[in-house]
Amino acid sequence: MTTRPGGVPNMGHVATSSDPNWPPASSLISPRSVPGRSNVGLVGVATHATSLSARSALSTPQALRRALGRFSTWSFSDHVDLGEHLALVDYGDVDNPDGKGGPRRVREVVASFDPDLEMVVVLGGDNAATWHALRAMSAQNYDDWGLVTLDAHLDMREGVSNGSPVRQLLDDGLDARHVVQVGIGDFSNSPHYARRALELGVSVIALEELRSTGVEETARRAIEVASEGGRRVYVDIDLDVADRSVVPGCPAAVPGGLSASELRRFVRGVTSERSVVAIDLTEIDVARDSADERTVRLAALLVLEALAGVRRRGT
Repeated sequence: MTTRPGGVPNMGHVATSSDPNWPPASSLISPRSVPGRSNVGLVGVATHATSLSARSALSTPQALRRALGRFSTWSFSDHVDLGEHLALVDYGDVDNPDGKGGPRRVREVVASFDPDLEMVVVLGGDNAATWHALRAMSAQNYDDWGLVTLDAHLDMREGVSNGSPVRQLLDDGLDARHVVQVGIGDFSNSPHYARRALELGVSVIALEELRSTGVEETARRAIEVASEGGRRVYVDIDLDVADRSVVPGCPAAVPGGLSASELRRFVRGVTSERSVVAIDLTEIDVARDSADERTVRLAALLVLEALAGVRRRGT
């Protein structure tokens, strides 16, 4: 059903601290829930086969787990050691989620989640992982679910691909009035799909509107709309919303996207909200990343920002 984390070819050596006074963030990963801590689930859904851009099958989830070893558990801005408060409960990687029986295998992993999880972090995979994960977590009953996407694209295309998960979820029954798409970029979508999203009632916040309103305020407003009426919120973070210079491993990223700092602040902002029960990180192709692994490292930092957001819920 799942494959446990393992090595990733050509990722280079990841130095981890042997200093007991400098614990690496990889030490947060646990095979089971840890009593007395806020437990956050971690699962890999490495979709890639239906991508509109040709990409490798190298495992992004495995690369992100390794990259956590480059960072510490200490949030200086919050003066919090995540290792004292949280654990990442690792449920492994869903085997071949794109293949025959893939949705069933995703459902089986979701069914194995411990009931005490504060939130779940889904490691993609391309954006098809969003459809797989939210469909499984909701058991295809979206009556009390909302969706926030941070993405340059509307993902409203026809067919089944990494360009269609939002449309597929709406077709499945997700209420468009509780879908908020943030960061939509110029020259990254078509008028046909933009009209469709607006006609259905999706809330769209363009990239420039996000910047004029501010990252934290935009995050707050998006969650407010998605969670209205007590809904649980799934957040999709498509890293191609970022500037191409900081995410060379994202095939569809363009110049002028969000900075790494803006992306990190958005993730910490949304995960600070108790209504957010799941967040995914998608659209990274490890084989396309730069030699310094800047895309994978940024994504690993986003995992830590998500944990820092969860920790803020208790303050």
